[in-house]
Amino acid sequence: MRWIKLYNGHKDLRSTGGKGSEIYMTKGRSTTLNERIEIVSYCIAQNKDYTKTMGKYKVSYQQIYSWVKKYENNGIDGLIDKRGKKKTLEEMTEVERLRATNKLLQSEIEQKSMEIDLLKKLEELERRRR
Repeated sequence: MRWIKLYNGHKDLRSTGGKGSEIYMTKGRSTTLNERIEIVSYCIAQNKDYTKTMGKYKVSYQQIYSWVKKYENNGIDGLIDKRGKKKTLEEMTEVERLRATNKLLQSEIEQKSMEIDLLKKLEELERRRR
């Protein structure tokens, strides 16, 4: 109950035990690509000392860890935030275009199927009332 009160009051919470016992939960904040690059560079230069990086840049441990992994796998492109951004038709490959078209057609089929089911149910209800 005490933990819930602290959490709902948005106070810093300590993680329990282990190596990262000095790590605190922090409220997330928005970062730019340049900030993410700087944070990842600093963390790697510090031999992946996530706690030290967290303290300096006021970003959560999980976020720093995620950025470092993305950087290691994809380079700087991995740090670009692509959420909510759709490709234009010109940027899509032929396979991506076909998948998008397929998805649209499937949703149309599902919509038509729901309309047919609704009409059948309505027809059945009208038959019962007579």
